Amino acid sequence: MAKPDVLMVGPYPDWEMPVFERDYALYKLWQAADREAFLREVGGKIRAIATSGTLGASAALIDACPKLEIIACFGVGFDAIDLDRARARGVKVTNTPDVLTEDVADMAFALILASWRRIVDGEAFVRAGRWLKGPLPLGKSLSGKTLGILGFGRIGRALARRAPAFGMRVAYCDLAKDAAAEHDFCADPVSLAKACDVLVATTAGGAATRNLVNAPVFDALGPEGLFVNVSRGSVVDEAALIEALEAKRIGGAALDVFWNEPRIDERFLALPNVVLQPHHASGTVETRKAMAQLVRDNLEAHFAGRPLPTPVI
Repeated sequence: MAKPDVLMVGPYPDWEMPVFERDYALYKLWQAADREAFLREVGGKIRAIATSGTLGASAALIDACPKLEIIACFGVGFDAIDLDRARARGVKVTNTPDVLTEDVADMAFALILASWRRIVDGEAFVRAGRWLKGPLPLGKSLSGKTLGILGFGRIGRALARRAPAFGMRVAYCDLAKDAAAEHDFCADPVSLAKACDVLVATTAGGAATRNLVNAPVFDALGPEGLFVNVSRGSVVDEAALIEALEAKRIGGAALDVFWNEPRIDERFLALPNVVLQPHHASGTVETRKAMAQLVRDNLEAHFAGRPLPTPVI
């Protein structure tokens, strides 16, 4: 029986590639010198696209595959996939929720600690021999502070579960109040920023949340506040963030995601009050293996005619 034809937009972890090549007729778009010519050659037989939350699938890519049945996304975020075009074409879309929740929540707290406890600064301080000349400037304690969570979904709730272990109170903002949550609810991002010491963005990306965190939010957060982003770069007005950091209208930022990653705004590199990470919140071996397994489970279920484990549409 012929293997299903699958277009892979970008490489998956090295340990997964042999498995995909074993189970599918795999076409590697990222290796094509001329992508348009490559799609003209193979697009007519593609039944599935394997992509990631960052790479997505544009309307043009979807339309280049007239026999396309499913798009399987390696990641929880699917804002880079043109869902409207997929719906119009009757193409199913899946993602990988839940399996990365705990690691992303861990990374959010790691970023808070890295910034407020000066872990990055301290490591560089010791390596440069500056400890011999005097102590590292003091950091800030998490205990007694308020953690503001923008987007109270799976990851937001995982953050809230961790907060008491650090002695932190919790406030949150979402489209509606969660009746089961005992934390303080704020109706909008500005109100949340006023109520908290650390504002963490865990909301979904996409048009509805673009630039949700903007200059009024940073003004409300204030010169002692810390902004952390483990969601999507599109959620933040980056020009307003950089301006707030340069003017020290906020205390600092710790960022795992950016608007134009990996080609991030170079002004970030010169700022001493920001901690930078390469979109790595889900970057553990355990989570990435679970994500890849869920991609394969969705593809296998589709081609076997079974219900999809994690459908988006």
